[in-house]
Amino acid sequence: MNDVNLNPETQTDVSKLEVLISRQQLQERIRELGQTISADYKNRELDLVGVLKGGFIFLADLVRELEIPCRIHFLQASSYQNRKTSSGVVRLSHDLQLSGKHVMVVEDIYDTGLTLQRVFEDLQSQSPASLEICTLLSKKIEGKVPLDVKYTGFEIENRFVIGYGLDYAERYREIPDIVCMD
Repeated sequence: MNDVNLNPETQTDVSKLEVLISRQQLQERIRELGQTISADYKNRELDLVGVLKGGFIFLADLVRELEIPCRIHFLQASSYQNRKTSSGVVRLSHDLQLSGKHVMVVEDIYDTGLTLQRVFEDLQSQSPASLEICTLLSKKIEGKVPLDVKYTGFEIENRFVIGYGLDYAERYREIPDIVCMD
């Protein structure tokens, strides 16, 4: 593994980091997800709820692959606070009204499951017609909160990843690939 300076105040030379998922692999898999979701929601309008900030690039690319009408919403969820592991406290911020709608949460990563569980429960309390989860990455973590994630882009080992919207201390979201920072 690379020796990486994890001080959030300094930049890491990302060209030396291991590429876990290339931009080409991301594009291909997101195209496949878009086709599957479009088929599953044929003749229905879908309300997509992007979890900020990490999921914004994934959501934008996914929407461009959908062939169904959709509305886009966002909510803010945070649990890391400049750390490499979740603090265990999930804070949500939104003003969504989703009663009676077909809703899909679009998340960047399903790791501990704490954030997704909190988001799912919050949105479920609004009585949507349906509620599903789509995540770009699912980490193989023992003991994570079990959730029914209908759409998964990639299953990965328990690595700390950045790029394609995922960050460390609000940095590295612009990297077009998903790279390992551990």
